[in-house]
Amino acid sequence: MRILFINNDGGGFADHIEVANGTTVQDLFDQQVRSGKSHNYLIRVNRMPVPPNQVLQDGDRVSITPTKIEGAS
Repeated sequence: MRILFINNDGGGFADHIEVANGTTVQDLFDQQVRSGKSHNYLIRVNRMPVPPNQVLQDGDRVSITPTKIEGAS
């Protein structure tokens, strides 16, 4: 299935990507964000905060934004 993935970490980017049916938000995070822990990010699906076990649906819009900026106090 196809989703819009928006990564606001670092330089950021947005693109449509293919993911397998049954992919959860945590699965997507693990695949796309190689470093960091998901609890340090605000993850939204269709502009709403969601739990990590939410299963993605075709056409979803997923954004991942860090809540902590490295080096900031």
